[in-house]
Amino acid sequence: MPNLVEVNYNQTGKSKSTNALGMREMQERAYEARTAQYLLIKAPPASGKSRALMFIGLDKLVNQDIKKVIVAVPEKSIGSSFDKTELKKYGFFEDWNINPIYNLCTPGGETSKVKAFLKFLDSEEKILICTHATLRFAFDAMDEKALDNTLLAIDEFHHVSADGGNRLGEVLRSIMEKSTAHIIAMTGSFFRGDSVPILLPEVEAKFIKVTYNYYEQLNGYEYLKSLGIGYHFYQGRYTSAIDKILDENKKTILHIPSVNAGESTKDKYEEVNRIIDSLGELEYQDPDTGVLYVKSKKTGKILKVADLVNDNQIERDKIQGYLRTISGPEDIDIIIALGMAKEGFDWPYCEHALTVGYRGSLTEIIQIIGRATRDSENKTHAQFTNLIAQPDAENDEVKLSVNNMLKAITASLLMEQVLAPNFKFKPKYPGEDEEDSEDDENTIKIGGFKTPSSIRVKDIIESDINDLKATILQNGDMLKAMPGNVDPEVINKVLIPKIIKETYPDLTDEEVEQVRQYVVVDSVVKNSTIEQVGDKRFIRMADSFVNIDDIHIDLIDTINPFQKAFEILSKSVTASVFKAIQETIDATRIQMTEEEAVILWPKIKNWKEKTGELPSIQSFDPQERRLAEAIIFLREQKRKAKANE
Repeated sequence: MPNLVEVNYNQTGKSKSTNALGMREMQERAYEARTAQYLLIKAPPASGKSRALMFIGLDKLVNQDIKKVIVAVPEKSIGSSFDKTELKKYGFFEDWNINPIYNLCTPGGETSKVKAFLKFLDSEEKILICTHATLRFAFDAMDEKALDNTLLAIDEFHHVSADGGNRLGEVLRSIMEKSTAHIIAMTGSFFRGDSVPILLPEVEAKFIKVTYNYYEQLNGYEYLKSLGIGYHFYQGRYTSAIDKILDENKKTILHIPSVNAGESTKDKYEEVNRIIDSLGELEYQDPDTGVLYVKSKKTGKILKVADLVNDNQIERDKIQGYLRTISGPEDIDIIIALGMAKEGFDWPYCEHALTVGYRGSLTEIIQIIGRATRDSENKTHAQFTNLIAQPDAENDEVKLSVNNMLKAITASLLMEQVLAPNFKFKPKYPGEDEEDSEDDENTIKIGGFKTPSSIRVKDIIESDINDLKATILQNGDMLKAMPGNVDPEVINKVLIPKIIKETYPDLTDEEVEQVRQYVVVDSVVKNSTIEQVGDKRFIRMADSFVNIDDIHIDLIDTINPFQKAFEILSKSVTASVFKAIQETIDATRIQMTEEEAVILWPKIKNWKEKTGELPSIQSFDPQERRLAEAIIFLREQKRKAKANE
């Protein structure tokens, strides 16, 4: 099927150019906040977070009385990003030097990583690299005070959680409470994909935030021009559909599903064998590198394939060692992975990230897409494809499949907004002359729009907006509120503020409304098209084509942010599957609330005036049925009120 999302970029080169200190745009922005005790860096894959940490860490060691730097990464393979690095020759005042025995992510050295960690604390060495697991275990064997005047950097910070059962989160909170340690948290997204926040609001408030968005990163590239995001639906086993979308001419990383996922056959090794069989015939495996040489059944050429699914540590070390040394597109063609190679894995030549199964976390999607969005001269286009099981109308598991499809599509639409340029929204006051405005073309003034009244709201809008949208779009009630099932105003004025309040319980009602307006306006505008007609700009929002100078919040609140998801579904699946999807949603639809009924009442009166009849509960139109349900609800409320009298 065609891409759901296709984004083009201007190739300005800005995100790759360096300043006098050898820093790229994102690194320079992070370095400006180097004196913060607690720093949160939110930037996409390939933006240079590891080197940003080196610049800040060295400044803290040399100029801020910090004695040691500890970098914790989620898995060993990512540790290579923090190896010895020359910085002085590019203009910085110091190189990043690390004693190899204290890079605990490389083979060899101390058998016990915890002993090596504790030994480091008592040594004269300045820098240590370890895994999250080593940090957790070492923390059990020491006092928090041992980390006084130490910088602790946690890479892929979304692994932390405010949940009491998250050990890394407990370690972080304890270090912050009981030591003078500095913390740098680095992540591509602040969204975990579950209902548990990464940090509690009062802890998060202590962090200075540096944000660098995906659009800034990709728009500033030299070679990459466009990024596509698409889905392919299959029935039966996914291995039978692989050869339809796995293009051997594109450098591809393929993530197979977890053995716990519904898409898995529960035999990951057999799945790898089937994928290789779909490519062609295995000629041999290099005993030194572990690379599989496969003769293509389509073209006859030899494909170099890396298997990262194999659990044999010797074989895995071989292939990982080889992948760290590749220097050109010809060195590998296809990588097959399971849990690995999602985070911090650098293969600049990758053109296609193909993943099997629904990914619930926006962070995971960003990480997987990030494997293909490095800038490299061998490509002008990067592609992300999600291979998803199509619901079987006859299958008892249709409800689960429908839920997965809806989540996958909404995540895709959210990625479209993550990848798009940012707009600024301001209130428009009566009588204001647009021609005298000094605002740029990315500033849109909206009647009835509320400006942030607190630093807290400003922080949410500036740093958390995409993660908040992910929380909203992946919410169970929102998924049930598909187009045609719930009125747009109910979605925008009832469901969205309810989820915001649950996500940020510390916000006042006025602050919730300010955040709500921004979320709705930003979503609707980014899902619309802006067109220039003469000297006027018009915005096409759903079925409306409006002069951009005349936009009002009341108009935006009548537009359904799920409209595009509905259109995608209706075009992508068969009639019988679509009927099963509708029936599944109908069966689990959110219950009527008083707030929804109040919003629907004027629409019921309008319906009666237009048609001469009340909405019918038997109607095939789901919106008419919902209006009829509202009448039943209101009658029942009236009956209860009379009974109470």
